[in-house]
Amino acid sequence: MGAPYGFLACVSPISSMCLNPRPESEFIEEIVENILKKLNEESSTAPSLRQNDAPAQHSSATIPHNDASSGKYEEISAGPSCTFIISCNFSWTGAGTSQTISNKTSSKGITISAKSQFSAASGDEAYPDGQTLPTPNLRIFSFTELKVATKNFRPDTVLGEGGFGQVFKGWLEDKGQSKSGNGMVIAVKKLNSESLQGFQEWQSEVNVLGRLSHPNLVKLLGYCQEDRELLLIYEFMQKGSLENHLFGRGSAVQPLPWDIRLKIAIGAARGLAFLHTSDKQVIHRDIKTSNILLDESYTAKISDFGLAKLGPSASQSHVTTQVMGTYGYAAPEYVATGHLYVKSDVYGFGVVLVEILTGLRALDTNRPSGKHNLVDWVKPYLSERRKLKQIMDSRLEGKYPSKAVFHISQLALKCLAAEPKHRPSMKEVLEKLERFEAANERPREPRITLVILWFIKKASNHCTIVLHFIQDWMEVQPTKIPPE
Repeated sequence: MGAPYGFLACVSPISSMCLNPRPESEFIEEIVENILKKLNEESSTAPSLRQNDAPAQHSSATIPHNDASSGKYEEISAGPSCTFIISCNFSWTGAGTSQTISNKTSSKGITISAKSQFSAASGDEAYPDGQTLPTPNLRIFSFTELKVATKNFRPDTVLGEGGFGQVFKGWLEDKGQSKSGNGMVIAVKKLNSESLQGFQEWQSEVNVLGRLSHPNLVKLLGYCQEDRELLLIYEFMQKGSLENHLFGRGSAVQPLPWDIRLKIAIGAARGLAFLHTSDKQVIHRDIKTSNILLDESYTAKISDFGLAKLGPSASQSHVTTQVMGTYGYAAPEYVATGHLYVKSDVYGFGVVLVEILTGLRALDTNRPSGKHNLVDWVKPYLSERRKLKQIMDSRLEGKYPSKAVFHISQLALKCLAAEPKHRPSMKEVLEKLERFEAANERPREPRITLVILWFIKKASNHCTIVLHFIQDWMEVQPTKIPPE
């Protein structure tokens, strides 16, 4: 079978260098330079490829991650991991199978705080699109206004519900326009005023989310507090929740392609990284797929700050608080001790990554025994490339870059480490995800180059293997460049 001349021409000098007794550090760069020189000469003189002969993407099961910015190969390893469980959820997209608990506690009612708990510039340097405000900048709505917007909270306007109330779709008329029909779609959360927890969640949303502005956080437009009525008004998210897209069934729900899933993961990571790098380090405390909402272009925005807490002071590693959250997402150290770390959110994000990969819920008692808890079940599959394919979402139909997917599974394992100190920060998680996305978007190097570079790295101490590999590979690999 024919083969590119430049490739064959470089085999002889490569083999002689491989058999050289000098240590790898003294000649590995020479080998790489020789290969690239020969292949570049070939690519400049070879006939143009026909459209149907375009090179296939290289096999991600065999090529390690290449960090183009440093020119180095990076091996991503997994740390120890663990799962656990916990308490209180609010879904915008209907009831799921998540189970929640909450411990009742007595507390005096408190009002919206006008005192700044954030630096006005916090997070701005690292995240120029984000902003924190010294006080909530929110509109105060009347209850009558919201009744009109939601058609008196009619049942057919319900978007979802949770333990402390319902979310309605509404239409807010623009009072500045003379003609009717001008306005905006809104989402109105109506909390149960009889519940102390409902009041505390309402208050937390106003005091925390009301001070934060970022493209990957749902925008809180305003609130209403009249008599015993407590309501929150948000921007409307056209595509609903990530939960609905991953687990919804029926013709109305189309499976998300891989590039959209990765975009959503990156958007959610950006939002969390912004929270964690604000002056007071906001801990969301309930990261899950139902709290990641999507706009019309599938931009992910984190929602539901009812359980959010400010992070520990500089002299402390954690805050101690009542254990609340959602079964399957809460970090084990938080469940066991009530100690809440900034990296407790990272654990929940790791669970979300696993759900994105598998298309399965974090907790589902309808699955066979031993598979109820997703992370406990699939963790052994995440660490091996061959096994990973067995648990990937079948609705992807194999249409995903297996190299990037494997690296993301390794990243998920790191996020799921049993101890907070072994988990990456959300800033590190974001950087990894963005790197994977950029690698997928970069023009592919010639397949031959990638295969040889990988083999040189892996087999440099037994370099005769390279020659056997090249010989076997040439016999079975169809060439994409017409022989000269």
